[in-house]
This record gives sequence, structure tokens and C-alpha cells, in this order.
Amino acid sequence: MTTATAESVLRVEKGLADPEELAAITAVLLARAAAQPTTAPTRVRNTAAWRRLERTPGFRAPHSWQG
Repeated sequence: MTTATAESVLRVEKGLADPEELAAITAVLLARAAAQPTTAPTRVRNTAAWRRLERTPGFRAPHSWQG
């Protein structure tokens, strides 16, 4: 693991931040990162989300209800 200086970990874009303010934002960001679940819930699908074009007829009327 490499050590990094405070200047390279957090960068203040506008204004001046005190060390206490940098510590506060670091604590908030670390708390948010720890609160997030490690794995995203997976969504299970029972049917395919795509259509098999070879199973559709060659012509579909413009007023058809099929799509």
C-alpha cells in the first residue's frame, strides 16, 4: 500500500479548507462508503428481454396490435 499526502487525496477546487473541514468531509465520505452494500442486488428475469426475429412473420401491418 502506498502512502499519499493530503494534497493528493483531497483537492479543494475553490476557497480554503481548514484541516478540520477536510477531516469532516473525509469522515462523511468514509461513512457513506461503508454504509453502501458491497454487492448490488441482482434482478432475475424469467423471460428473455429480446425478440427472436425469426419467429415473427415477415410483414406486420401498420395498424397491428402486435407492436
